[in-house]
Amino acid sequence: MTLTPEQIQSNWDQLLGYIDTYITGDRKDALLAFYKKYEERIALMPAAHKKEYHNAFPGGYVDHVNRVIECALKVNEVWKQMGVDDSTYTTEELVFSALNHDLGKMGDEENESYVPQTDQWRKDKLGEDYMFNNKLPFSSVPDRGLFLLQSHGVSYTFNEMVAIQTHDGLYDEANKKYLMAYMPEQKPRTSLLYIVHQADLMAARIEFEREWLPKFKTTESKDNNFTLDKSPTKKPTTKADRKKKTLANIGTKNGKMNSVIDDFFA
Repeated sequence: MTLTPEQIQSNWDQLLGYIDTYITGDRKDALLAFYKKYEERIALMPAAHKKEYHNAFPGGYVDHVNRVIECALKVNEVWKQMGVDDSTYTTEELVFSALNHDLGKMGDEENESYVPQTDQWRKDKLGEDYMFNNKLPFSSVPDRGLFLLQSHGVSYTFNEMVAIQTHDGLYDEANKKYLMAYMPEQKPRTSLLYIVHQADLMAARIEFEREWLPKFKTTESKDNNFTLDKSPTKKPTTKADRKKKTLANIGTKNGKMNSVIDDFFA
């Protein structure tokens, strides 16, 4: 997928609009200053490095973040209708968490996370239009995002910290300590993190469908030479088939063993 310069600019304006509408106090100014400082980089970032992932194209990151915010606001309404205790979090915390959930993909002050792929084979065969910048020290995306915020004077609440940390749900092993607790006192005291995770999951799935489902409906895509596999489907084996094969193998082994025994005694 390709966004026009006008679409990229419109998405960027929408992102700043969310900050202006939902974020309050001194941190609104700090957050706006941060995003405007890195405007060119963030506005043109992909959301991923590989075509098979979501929004791996210039401007894909902001497009994804805006969708996560929209999904979060709508999913939140469903949770409230179903009886969630929404006194445990605020709408500002919801939007702040959705807005910054993937901020660590930006990189650091000096280095971008994703740079154009230089290996043509990986680009052609693996769909990797981007590669990870090896000048950047390793960090998980949530950890780097939270570090960027605090290092630029943007404060966040405990709720926001946990929601950003766990936005990938149990797809990230590191989140088990938050999401797989069995004692009541160890479970999250708010549903904010579940709402943000569901919003992110929904947005990523929609972006996958938008990019890939049309390609599954055709035999070949001119964009990336995607070809459907037309080879005949292998007929699944039945229990009877497996039993016949097992008996045949046993018979073969027994025949060989009998031959060996006969030779021995002969």
